[in-house]
Amino acid sequence: MKTLQPLFRHSLALGTALGVLATLAANPPAAAAPAPEKKIERAEDITIEAILEELDGISPYELPALPLKQNKNYAASSADVEPYGGVKPYKEHFLVQMEYTGAGRAIPEPEHLDSVKIGFLGPIEPTVSVATGGKSHNEEELGIAMMRGARLAIEQANEQGGYRPRNIPFELCVRNDNALWGASGSEVIHLAYKDNVWAILGGIDGANTHIAIRVALKIEIPWMTPGDLDPTYIETNIPWVMRCIGDDRQQNYILVDYAIRKMGYKRPCIIRSSNRYGRFGVREIRDSLRRLGSPSVIEMAYKGGTTNFDMQLDRIAEYQPDVIFHWGNGADAARVLNAVRARGWKQPFLTCDRAVTDEFVQIAGANAEGVVCGFPWNPERQDPKLDAFRTAFKARWGVEADTYAAHSFDGTNMLLWAIQTVGLNRAKIRDVLAYRSEAFPGVTGDIPLSSALDDAGEVFLAIRENGKWVYRSREELGIPRGQVMEQTRRERGVTSAK
Repeated sequence: MKTLQPLFRHSLALGTALGVLATLAANPPAAAAPAPEKKIERAEDITIEAILEELDGISPYELPALPLKQNKNYAASSADVEPYGGVKPYKEHFLVQMEYTGAGRAIPEPEHLDSVKIGFLGPIEPTVSVATGGKSHNEEELGIAMMRGARLAIEQANEQGGYRPRNIPFELCVRNDNALWGASGSEVIHLAYKDNVWAILGGIDGANTHIAIRVALKIEIPWMTPGDLDPTYIETNIPWVMRCIGDDRQQNYILVDYAIRKMGYKRPCIIRSSNRYGRFGVREIRDSLRRLGSPSVIEMAYKGGTTNFDMQLDRIAEYQPDVIFHWGNGADAARVLNAVRARGWKQPFLTCDRAVTDEFVQIAGANAEGVVCGFPWNPERQDPKLDAFRTAFKARWGVEADTYAAHSFDGTNMLLWAIQTVGLNRAKIRDVLAYRSEAFPGVTGDIPLSSALDDAGEVFLAIRENGKWVYRSREELGIPRGQVMEQTRRERGVTSAK
């Protein structure tokens, strides 16, 4: 019996093992659950890879599962220049990123293409119309500079292989933006349906651009502007519209803060051109001065191209201002300045970025000394990208690059980057720019898009000193800024208006 016991024990163990195996076969253990994907909670944490993953294979009935950008206050406005004071209104606009909810993301990329076309709309040729009272715009020089910046970006992209996924070149399709009411909309239709462009870069004149972007909304095509600084451009709530340059609102804020918070002037006045550029350009100056307790003592307008300002200055003289704000084209600014100085007036002259030109200096002469201008970037910044751009632009066009050329170069490169990244789908081109969390590294500096898809980067003051323009930041000049609205509400314990 002793000799059989080991065999019995071995048979018992084998039987037990076989029973366990049979049980496991009938009831296999559950596979380990995959680790849940980490959901992106904050817009600032969105990566390009995450955007592409969300857009890959998306159906007409889906939206990207990505958080929208949210800003605490609109356009970096200080609390004391915001409407409603310290009271939180029922609804605040432009704080949450605009969302495209259409079906365009599901449109497949076309099979047969000879080139990838980008549209350009800008004032490059003058037009004459009874409706506009004669020659249009007077902005053709700005439009040509903008077009040259775009062309240079396209040419450089083609030197690097063009549209890389298909080895075909990029092409710039150019249309003139004239002053005839509604004509800009017709040009957008031509670009979108005849030229079949994938995105449009353009816009200088505020009125024309407002019409054009509404057509772009109906067509559903991305629109990037490097030249229209009208604050209301981005306030149209069109999810296809972006801007890559600091607007007049930002210039207004730094000019007002310099004049009132830093220098302590008490009796400001405003003189401006009577067109839309002048009218909307001083809107935040007017409102901010009033809210800071130093309202403009008088505001006078003149028609562009005027050479005699006696009527306007006679009226202004009655109110004895201690600082003069001006908004209009550079040549007009110089003539206004000369008329002011001819009267022996010594008040500081604060104006917009269009005065930072050779034409302004030539007309103003010695009077240009000490003029202070808002400016959307710092051309003196040390950056190899900027140096390379200037060299290439001068070699290509034989002239120096101005601010319109530089921002157009950046705006075009933003569109080209989006196309290279996400492919030929208008909605996805728009998405990758709108959801991008990192600032775009342009030759004009970093370009962070706000929740309203506006350039939220720093703006500067251009000051004429010792016969040249110098560019200074708010910090360099020690210009104080009021608290942002969110800080003020938190300190006051304000919740919501009833």
